Amino acid sequence: MMIATDVDRPGRLILARAFFAQHRLFAFGAAILLVVVSGAVLAPWFAPYAPTEIVMSERLSAPSTEHLMGTDRFGRDIFARVLHGGRVSLLVGICVVLLALSIGIPVGLMAGYFGGKTDLLLMRVADVFLAFPPLLLPIAITAALGPGLWNAVIALGVSWFPGMARIMRGAVLQVREELYIGAARTIGLGHLRVLIRHILPNSLTPVIVAASADFGYAILAGASLSFIGLGARSPAVEWGLMAAESRVDFLDHWWTALFPGLAIFVTVLAVNLVGDGLRDILDPKQRRRQ
Repeated sequence: MMIATDVDRPGRLILARAFFAQHRLFAFGAAILLVVVSGAVLAPWFAPYAPTEIVMSERLSAPSTEHLMGTDRFGRDIFARVLHGGRVSLLVGICVVLLALSIGIPVGLMAGYFGGKTDLLLMRVADVFLAFPPLLLPIAITAALGPGLWNAVIALGVSWFPGMARIMRGAVLQVREELYIGAARTIGLGHLRVLIRHILPNSLTPVIVAASADFGYAILAGASLSFIGLGARSPAVEWGLMAAESRVDFLDHWWTALFPGLAIFVTVLAVNLVGDGLRDILDPKQRRRQ
C-alpha cells in the first residue's frame, strides 16, 4: 500500500499541473478568490484596528505604514474596514444566490418536467419578473420592505430566480427525453421519485455554472443597493456602503473610494474567472476554442 501511494503521488501532481496549465484563468481567479475569502474570514486577526474605531485626530490620513489604506472622515482604518466589509459583501452574494436557487430550481424543475399549462403558468410568472430592468425591481421591492441589508438580500434573490428557473427548465427539457427516464416511468416509478432521483441530479450542471457566475454580480448588486442607501446601513461595514460614505471626500482624498471600489472589482473579476472555468470544466459542450 505504501509503494502504491508513493507511486501515485507524482502522478497526481502531474495531473494537477496539467489541469491548472489548461485552465490558467480559472486557477488565477481561484487564487484571488481564496485570498479575498481568507482576508474576510480572518479579518479580526489581519486587521490592525477595529473597523468601527473612531479616531478623529487621524481623520482622512493618507496611506502609510501605520494605515495601509489610509483612514476615512471619522479616522477609521480603511484596511480594517475593507477586510471586515468583505464578510458582509460575500455573505450577501452567497445568500442571494442560494435564495434564487431555492426558488428557481423547483420552478424550473416542475415547468420542464410537467410541461403544458404548468410550464405556461410558471414561465409567464417568471417573464413578469424578467420584464423589469435588472436593478429596478430590487429597488422597488427594497423600498417597499424598507431599507436594510436582509431586505436587500430578499429583493435581489426574488428578482434573480427567473434566470435560474429558465436555465433549469431548459436542462430538464433535455434530460426528460433520455431513455433512462422513459425506462423509469415504464417500471412504474412515481413523478416525485423520477424528479428527485433522476431528473434533478442530471440537470444541475448548467444551474451550478450559472450560479457561480451570478455570485459576482450578486455582490455587485448588493453593493449598488448599499451605495444608494437601500442595503447595508451604518454602523455596518460593507464595500458599497464604504463607497457611498466616501462621496464627499474622494475628490481630495482618493483612497477613501479607491480601496472599497477596488475590493469590489477584484472580487467580481475573480468570481467571473472561476465561473468561466467551471463552465469549461463542467460543460464541455460549451468549451471555448483555445
